[in-house]
Amino acid sequence: MESHAEFLRRVTLDAELVQALQEDYTTAPISEQERVMLDYVVQVTKDATQITQRHHERLRAVGFDDTAILQITLIASWFNYINRVADALGVGRE
Repeated sequence: MESHAEFLRRVTLDAELVQALQEDYTTAPISEQERVMLDYVVQVTKDATQITQRHHERLRAVGFDDTAILQITLIASWFNYINRVADALGVGRE
């Protein structure tokens, strides 16, 4: 996760925001749209089988269309996949 945080620090130039997101995204100074997206991503990561139509409706309610929902899902899923591959192979471990 630290590599993701470092990337975000370089892109946003906002170390305080990155720190707040690392500590607890639910209290970080982000928009409602970003928070709903992260809620969805967390659920995809924890247990995607529990995603319901309600999750998609919440995303639509804050401005995401079906294409954006697909993109969010694909990106979150890809990161979950690649992180598990790296973990299984010991990438980044001392």
